[in-house]
Amino acid sequence: MKSIRLATGSAALALAASLAAPAFAGEIAGVVADASETAGLDAVEVVVEELGRRTVTQRDGSYLIGDVPAGTYTVTARYVGAQPQQFTVTVPATGTVRQNFVLGESGSNILVLGQGANLASALSRKKAADGVSDVLTRDAIGQFPDQNVAESLRRLPGVNILNDQGEGRFVSVRGLDPQLNATSLNGVRLPAPESDTRAVALDVLSSDLIESIEVKKSLTPDMDADTIGASIEIRTPSVFDRKKDLLTLTAEGSYNEYADAVTPKGALDFAKRLGENFGIAGGVSYYERKFETDNVEADFWESDNGVDYSPGIEYRDYDVERTRISGYLSFDLRASDTTKLYLRGNWSQFDDQEYRRRLVILPDGAPVSGDADGAQFSDTTAAGGSRIEVRRDNKDRFERQRIRSLVLGGDTDTGEWKLGWLASYAKSTEREDFSLDPTRFRARFTNAGVGLDFDFSDERVPLYTLTGGAAAFNDPARYGFNRLELTDLSDSQDEEFALKADIARVFALGDGELTVQAGAKQRWRDKSYDFDLTFYDGFDGSYTLADVLGPYRYPIVDLGPMSSRTGPTDFYLANIASFEVNDYETALGSAISDYSVTEDITAGYLMGRYETGTLLAIGGVRVERTSNELNGNTVLDAEPDVTVTPVSFERDYTQWLPSLTLRYAAQSDLILRAAGYRSLVRPRLSRLAPRFTINEDGEAEFGNPDLQPFEAWNFDATVEYYMSSNGAITAGVFYKRVKNFEVLIRDGDPGSFNGVDYQEALIPINGDAGDIFGFEASFAQTFDMLPAPFDGMLFQANYTYTDATGTVPTDGDLADLRDIELPSASKNTFNVVLGYSKGGLDLRAAGTYRDGYLDELGDDAATDRFVDNHFQLDLSARYDITKQIRVFAEWINVNDAKYFAFQNFNDRRRLLQYEAYGSTFKFGVRANF
Repeated sequence: MKSIRLATGSAALALAASLAAPAFAGEIAGVVADASETAGLDAVEVVVEELGRRTVTQRDGSYLIGDVPAGTYTVTARYVGAQPQQFTVTVPATGTVRQNFVLGESGSNILVLGQGANLASALSRKKAADGVSDVLTRDAIGQFPDQNVAESLRRLPGVNILNDQGEGRFVSVRGLDPQLNATSLNGVRLPAPESDTRAVALDVLSSDLIESIEVKKSLTPDMDADTIGASIEIRTPSVFDRKKDLLTLTAEGSYNEYADAVTPKGALDFAKRLGENFGIAGGVSYYERKFETDNVEADFWESDNGVDYSPGIEYRDYDVERTRISGYLSFDLRASDTTKLYLRGNWSQFDDQEYRRRLVILPDGAPVSGDADGAQFSDTTAAGGSRIEVRRDNKDRFERQRIRSLVLGGDTDTGEWKLGWLASYAKSTEREDFSLDPTRFRARFTNAGVGLDFDFSDERVPLYTLTGGAAAFNDPARYGFNRLELTDLSDSQDEEFALKADIARVFALGDGELTVQAGAKQRWRDKSYDFDLTFYDGFDGSYTLADVLGPYRYPIVDLGPMSSRTGPTDFYLANIASFEVNDYETALGSAISDYSVTEDITAGYLMGRYETGTLLAIGGVRVERTSNELNGNTVLDAEPDVTVTPVSFERDYTQWLPSLTLRYAAQSDLILRAAGYRSLVRPRLSRLAPRFTINEDGEAEFGNPDLQPFEAWNFDATVEYYMSSNGAITAGVFYKRVKNFEVLIRDGDPGSFNGVDYQEALIPINGDAGDIFGFEASFAQTFDMLPAPFDGMLFQANYTYTDATGTVPTDGDLADLRDIELPSASKNTFNVVLGYSKGGLDLRAAGTYRDGYLDELGDDAATDRFVDNHFQLDLSARYDITKQIRVFAEWINVNDAKYFAFQNFNDRRRLLQYEAYGSTFKFGVRANF
């Protein structure tokens, strides 16, 4: 047996030697740049035609093909938007022959500036990619399509965004929940600032400092497997992205029609070479935005005597001030001809100051009359009415989110051996340390003659009018202080350390090459949340709404008397000693939300990569082992005492994740792809934690340490045709079989947990299984073949259809299953861009649409929460006054698109939430040196 093993090993070594060591071999290396010598071109395909050997240029435009037998060969460089270029080279028996390429029209910069350059770069990277992906890039002077990363991404096929108060925040890919995506910055997986999600809020990152964003929709074994939607990979500029130094200054103003205020934005971006092989790139961006939101919300609807109504309707007036500060610094070193080292750091801060005035109307009983379009309430008991409670409260909240990352890494490419490594650290936080949310004033009306007539004829905006008791209803002195919740601390922290190494050996074959690659990665993640509350429910003296009155703007309906923005905060600070603390509510609120979770992931993979001039096949397997320690509190309520007992759970699990990716170039401009792979998404850490939370409205949420990760088998297939001019037509299908998808079940029945009463509960569970299938198509084209002046036109359009279904329990009953659309899954999404770029003028109209989706599950279909469809139109214009100075303007949300959430109740869409934001106008100047 030993001799057999030795013979087998010797044969394998002999085969490897025969593949790896031709008698005489050299290298072909060089750089591909644009004709203006402004920048090296990334993702250019360089092919040695006679050998079927193919490589792709790196971000600085460099390429290397090793282990080339001595001889004479034809080398071709191909880039979307440029004519291919060929050279004949003679490779020596040993050593390197250099062959550089210059693409594009002589003396022009069509490949690096403007909308056409963005498109050419994006399509070239898509074409050269191993798997299914889409890319956004900035041009050589740092111009990116939109103002934050989330809003930029919605221009890509199958990509849409979920808004927060009118601004893009979370990214949905193929209509799926943002929780199913993972986000990296310069190769570093980003943790989430918020305490209750894995999805990264991308409005924290400024697009001014981004070089490119790639959305990878299929996975290979060398990639982290924690995604079912897509892996969103963001990278900042490197000094070697350009052939010349860069300094860009931007000054901008922003105006929101609701807020009627102009706010500033400024950015600086630079790249400087400090020698031939070392350089620094960096930048900083500052953006301040003021806007208003008009909002209406309602409790889940009920029916009495044939009249539909909500037992609580809220009219909310938001005034918001947001400040975004981002910065990056990147050091790049070419340590040798084969080795590159880099150090990249990023820091972003997002401040959100929110003021909210809220009128809450809470009838204590059923309507006295009504029909399908309205309900009437009265506080006169003799007429069948009941008490009407009215709350007028104020929110003064300041929240700060930060995302930081630091990565040190290196890449070595000898042509035969490839080695990559990195060590990284990332931390995201969200913190409040002095927020009054809310300060509540309350009045209760019984037999005071107060009558209310609600008009529900507009499904989005229920209006009310007073039919009696207006003097009492609008008397601020009648609204006495009821409660104040002071957030002393809300501290969410999420940090991750990681180490990664990859090694590969390239074997030259007669008709291509074979690469055997292996790697390992270790991730250490800690996420925690600490919440401290002071609860006041009394005041030693007189304190009414009349003490803090102020003006407001709320066009939907007359709210009556409301507080000023900061009046309640100022009054609290001036009278702290007179407020009475409720020790029981303070102790309870400060204990039930806290948790900490560790998540350690050990991963390794082995894969093979076989490539000829026309075929690429990547196959292999990845294994990931996850270990969790889950810490929370069991809170025993025995009023007036609260007993807190720490609880902890440990668990671990292992997944084997095979994959196969195929890329076939039927001809140089026709690419076919197919990919099959297994992936996972781990449960939200906050929902794993053993904890129990409850808000001011009595809505409780439970943790579930037994939640299992999403697991999915995925299949993708695409056809991509790249036109001889700058354009492409692509189409693809996808299918995902998802097991253990995570849903939040709403139990609408009141209950009690450890002595704490609640009105309704949200409980995270695993669904059974779900199927996701769909297709996407896109078209992009510059029309430079048309006669002037139409030769500056550009058109892009993409459409995605997603059918995502699963089964979940009805009313928490695991034996009674019902079919649902998976949460946050939009069936139809599309994006359209019409552009024009010529003679220094750059115009663009961009529209984006997504279907409505299931937002939250109720007890049954009648209490599910849905979000309505959304279409938004944006316009932009830029003009180059000189080669160095550009002016620009943007009109965001031209059509005043609004947010509408509802439940389907008694065959009507009934309001749960409505928001209007208005349009935002931006204008500024950019200077390049």
